[in-house]
Amino acid sequence: MDIRTKSVHTGVNKDSSFNSVITPIYPTSTFYFEAIGKNKGFDYTRSGNPTRQALEQNIAAIEGGVGCSVTATGMAAITAVMFYLKPGDHIVTGDDIYGGTYRLFNAVLRPMGFDFSFINMRDHKAVKEAIGPKTKMIWIETPSNPLLNIIDIESITKLAKSKNCLTVVDNTFLSPYFQAPLEFGVDIVVHSTTKYINGHSDVVGGAIIYANQQLEERGRYLVNALGVSEAPYDAWLVLRGVKTLTYRMEAHQANALKVAQFLEGHKNVKKVYYPGLKSHPQQALIKKQMKGFGGMLSFELNTKKVDLNAFYKKLKYFALAESLGGVESLIESPWFMSHVSMGEAGLKASGITPETVRVSVGIEAAEDLIEDLGQALKG
Repeated sequence: MDIRTKSVHTGVNKDSSFNSVITPIYPTSTFYFEAIGKNKGFDYTRSGNPTRQALEQNIAAIEGGVGCSVTATGMAAITAVMFYLKPGDHIVTGDDIYGGTYRLFNAVLRPMGFDFSFINMRDHKAVKEAIGPKTKMIWIETPSNPLLNIIDIESITKLAKSKNCLTVVDNTFLSPYFQAPLEFGVDIVVHSTTKYINGHSDVVGGAIIYANQQLEERGRYLVNALGVSEAPYDAWLVLRGVKTLTYRMEAHQANALKVAQFLEGHKNVKKVYYPGLKSHPQQALIKKQMKGFGGMLSFELNTKKVDLNAFYKKLKYFALAESLGGVESLIESPWFMSHVSMGEAGLKASGITPETVRVSVGIEAAEDLIEDLGQALKG
């Protein structure tokens, strides 16, 4: 079944009583037993809920996993995955990952005894040298947030397996439509479903997708034990949003390419980061592992010619806001907003600057978006 069909038809037809076309919401905290040890598959909503199960089936299908757990937020998904490990374990990850992930790793888990190496993961030699006897996981974010660097999933995964390390890929930026990490041997995929999978900026959520049953059993246990599962209504909203994922992603991508090309030719823009541009230095790898370029881009604004705050204030169709992946266009400064928790040293190491602008290109008319950016860039 094509992913376009899976996204619409997986996790539905759950109502045998009234034949509802749409999956019902089950807003119950508990389920009664017919007798001790006998129920209809659910006992308590933290542990399992029919609406949430429907969403899990859908995301597992479109991502190609054996199963999925959906969580209250994207950070809840990342937190649950880290509980596969224990204090003293070492994790290799990128120096340009999402700021919230960096904060969890560096400010929360590191003081608890977890050890992290934040490195340039485009350098295969550097990754290999970072792996030691205590390394248990390699955390991959590709394309990276916000500089759209591409990590070789297959190469890193083969290296990890030779060292008996788990591999986890944050696939939020591209969605299952444009990238399928499990096809390259990855163990676990995570998403912030707040972003493209839901796509409407009206709910937060996360997902963990498993490559095998053993990982799934442990993951489900952790999500239940930690109490980070997603609420039924939130799961229903995401299930509604995912049905249009494939068509939204095509619209995001078409607009992002046009916007990126416009920005690349503008005199007040110093550099543009977008995988769909020929100027992106990793074309061979992009063609190898990505089925599309996505709707995210970043650029370096020449703030000697255009004041940053004035630029944001002039915009009509781009909201100055964190998050991404909604149908509306969003724009922000990672240095001051989404990645500020990395601290100045971490930001500089990642390549983020005070002039870096991150754009989540929506599905509006590309011509309107370009006109809006053009008038704001006049300085």
